[in-house]
Amino acid sequence: MTKKGNRRTFHSTRLYFRFLLRYLMWFLLYCILCVLLYTAVEYLAGQHVWEPTDPGYVILIYIRQGVLAWALLGWVILSPILMYRPYKDLERIMNAAATLAEPHEEEILLPDHLNDAETELNRLREHGLYVARAAREAEQRKDDLIVYLAHDLKTPLTSIIGYLQLLQQEPDLSVETRARYTGITLEKAYRLEDLINEFFDIARLNLTHITLEKSTINLTRLLEQMMSEFDPVLADKHMTWQSDLLPDFSYCCDPDKLQRLFDNLFRNAVSYGYPDSVIFVRMRTVEMESIEIYVENRGPTIPREKLEHLFDQFYRLDSSRGTQTGGAGLGLAIAKEIAELHGGSVTAESLEETIRLTVRLPLSEAAEPREGSNG
Repeated sequence: MTKKGNRRTFHSTRLYFRFLLRYLMWFLLYCILCVLLYTAVEYLAGQHVWEPTDPGYVILIYIRQGVLAWALLGWVILSPILMYRPYKDLERIMNAAATLAEPHEEEILLPDHLNDAETELNRLREHGLYVARAAREAEQRKDDLIVYLAHDLKTPLTSIIGYLQLLQQEPDLSVETRARYTGITLEKAYRLEDLINEFFDIARLNLTHITLEKSTINLTRLLEQMMSEFDPVLADKHMTWQSDLLPDFSYCCDPDKLQRLFDNLFRNAVSYGYPDSVIFVRMRTVEMESIEIYVENRGPTIPREKLEHLFDQFYRLDSSRGTQTGGAGLGLAIAKEIAELHGGSVTAESLEETIRLTVRLPLSEAAEPREGSNG
């Protein structure tokens, strides 16, 4: 049983024993009153010499002989009265619980003796509000996605169609012009492919059970190779790498997925980094429990309210949705999914025009440092 389930069981058990104790206290008090009544009857009966026809004597004998039946009848009458308060408490709890179907900001208030139930119901109310807000935000992001996706896909598609029409309508174009048009068309086609691949990736990660195909790789060599592949992109923005990696660090993971994780992080750093700046990539072990790789770039400070949504699906920092600054807002969401599949996490920090994305992976998956090429 979960901790939350244990806590609820504890609260309900304590509430039950509270009602039971109250019921037993009233029962004990009632028994004491019955004994006192019987003692009083015996006392009165012994104080006088009664005639069989005296009304008082008849009543005393009647009470004396039927004291057990009278006591039982009295308790049967009294029990519903005693159960009224628990019934009202249960009614209050049920009415409060009914509001959880459509939780509201106003706190649920119950009598003092129902503090445990009040705390638990308010916790559920707050969770319901959180889930409702998250659902609304997700729905809004999906609605925005339809608009943004139409723009993101239509822009390169329009260019492809336009340049293909030019190539078709102008058969006498020079070799240089034809090559330039063909190059632009191919570039836009690659852009379309990247966008579509992002959507397939996030759908596959979300909708299917992923089995990691693990092998031991040289993680240091993998990062170095990936950084070198980004050199042409960095050169266009006059950016450079600065790395501090553990030498020949071996790690057991799914190489393809881990490569996609760091590809998304590097792409994000390049897309949102300042021109003529340095991107730092560092690796370190933390307390012999995990390994951290963080990617740090210089760029506009990300506000805290946006930082919290950085790894949400379909979330993008820029409002213009320009195709030069990233994809459909799925790259970091995919990176987070891959890290969690490996038992790790991805976090973000931003302060004073510096953005740091940190990948933490469990060190239990690491192998001893070894020489060799990337697996």
